[in-house]
Amino acid sequence: MHSNAYTYKFIIILTGIAALLLSLASTGLKDKQDFNREIDTKKNILKAVGIFDKKMKSTEVEDLFNKNITEKFVTKEGVETSDKTQLQVFIFGNGELPKGYILPISGKGLWSTVNGFLALEPDLNTIKGITFYEHGETPGLGGEIDKDWFTSNFKGKTIFEEGKLVSVKIAKGQLQKPNPHEVDGISGATLTTQGLNEFILEDLQKYINFLKG
Repeated sequence: MHSNAYTYKFIIILTGIAALLLSLASTGLKDKQDFNREIDTKKNILKAVGIFDKKMKSTEVEDLFNKNITEKFVTKEGVETSDKTQLQVFIFGNGELPKGYILPISGKGLWSTVNGFLALEPDLNTIKGITFYEHGETPGLGGEIDKDWFTSNFKGKTIFEEGKLVSVKIAKGQLQKPNPHEVDGISGATLTTQGLNEFILEDLQKYINFLKG
């Protein structure tokens, strides 16, 4: 009969091996999750400027992003800096003249934090495109914010009116008449879109000096 000491030793060794295997598996999964998250971010940036194809593989996304998008940082005063803790801006275009600018946007919807990107034309006023992703809003209601039928409504809208930043607003329902700063809302998603309205304006205000510069 084995002694209690032998049993305890066996359990400790077995537990150590199990912990090591779990640790290795967790590290491997984390690397993959980080990679997938990075690719998803790049997909949404490319989608915001209208050059993403759903058929693309991860390597194609990476290649297209590297050829067309440049990451920069600016201060609240709108001055470019090498400090990566400052405001992030993505420049679209591989020539001397940018084809657009992409700003990260993020805030609370109804049930979750919503991440996205707002792309502007070179005039830094007209919306080129917008994307929303990594959210937990209600499917069929607030969850519709990431659908093409909704995000396409933002194209061509403007965020300034007579030099004042007014952002772009999602209406509570369908617009009664065209508005250069407003898009149709989503039925049953009032609180989600209200959250979007708030954080889009707040995030654009952070970039006000860059946008006016």
